Amino acid sequence: MRKLGNINQFLGITVTSTATGLLLQQKRYAEEILARAGMLNSKSVSTPSCIKPITESSPEPFSNPKLYRQLIGALQYLTLTRPDLSYAVNRACQQMHQPTTSDFEALKRILRYIQGTTQFGLPINGKSLLLSSYVDSDWAGDHKDRKSTTGYCNFLGTSLVSWSVKKQTTIARSSTEAEYRAIASVTTEIIWLRQLLKELNCPQTEPTKLYCDNTSAIALANNPVYHARTKHIEIDCHFIRDCIKNRSIQIHHISSQDQLADLFTKSLPSARFKFLVNQLIDRTDSSACRGVLDNASLEASIIKKVQLTNSPITTVHV
Repeated sequence: MRKLGNINQFLGITVTSTATGLLLQQKRYAEEILARAGMLNSKSVSTPSCIKPITESSPEPFSNPKLYRQLIGALQYLTLTRPDLSYAVNRACQQMHQPTTSDFEALKRILRYIQGTTQFGLPINGKSLLLSSYVDSDWAGDHKDRKSTTGYCNFLGTSLVSWSVKKQTTIARSSTEAEYRAIASVTTEIIWLRQLLKELNCPQTEPTKLYCDNTSAIALANNPVYHARTKHIEIDCHFIRDCIKNRSIQIHHISSQDQLADLFTKSLPSARFKFLVNQLIDRTDSSACRGVLDNASLEASIIKKVQLTNSPITTVHV
C-alpha cells in the first residue's frame, strides 16, 4: 500500500473536501452518459419520472434495445452517488428485456433530469456515528402486476450510507402487509450495518431507530400474537419481532410528510420531490429547473419583509 495524498478521484467518483466533510460527485460520468445518448444540450426537467403512468393498448418495441440496455447499465452506476435517481432507474430496469418506445421516452426523461443536476452529490461527514433508518412502501403501486415497492434509506448521523428500491416478490393483500415486508427488508440491512460498524470499532450501543409511517405495521411488528390476517405472511418476515426483542431495532412512527423513504417508492410531484432530495443529497449550484421551490421561497421572503414593515397582508402574488 502507498499513501498517495488526499483522495480526489476514485472509480470515477470525484471526492471534494468541504467544511463539514466530503462531497462525492459523478459529474464527468453523468456528462459521458448524456453524450452517449446525444442529450448534452437537452432541456432539463424537475423530476426524473412522470407521476401519471403511460398506458398503451399496443406498445411498439423500441428499435434499438441495445442502446436502451447500455444507458440503463450506465445509470445504475450513477446511482452510487445519486439516490434521487434510484426509483426512476429501478423502474426503467424492469423493462430491459423488451423495451418499448414509451419506455425509452421515460429513459429520456431521466437523462433530461440529469442534464440539469450534474452537480448534485452525496455529502459525507463524521459528526455522528449513530445509525438510523427510514422505510416505506407503495402498496400495489405497479399498475401491471399490482406488486408493491419497498424503499428504505439508512443514515450514519446525517450522512446517507445505504438505500434501496426493490419490487416485492409477492402481492401484498393490504398496505399493512406491504409495509411489514418492507420493514423486514430494511431490518436485514440494519443488522448487517450494525455488525460492520462493530467490526470497525463503532458499535451501536442502543437499538437502531427505524422510522415507519404505518401504525398497523408497527403494531404487528411489536405484537407477538398471530391472527388470521397474518397467517399467510412468510415466517422469515416475523424475525422482526426477534430483532425488537434483542434490541437490535426500535420501530418509531413518523408522519408521512416527514418520511424520507417516500422518495424511493413512487413518482412524486416536483415540490415534494425536491424537498426530499434536499434532505438526502447536497444541492450545489446547478441549472436544474427549480420553479416551484424557488417561487415558494421568494414568496416567503416577500411576506417576511412586508410583516417587518407592519403592513397589512391580503394576498401576495409572485
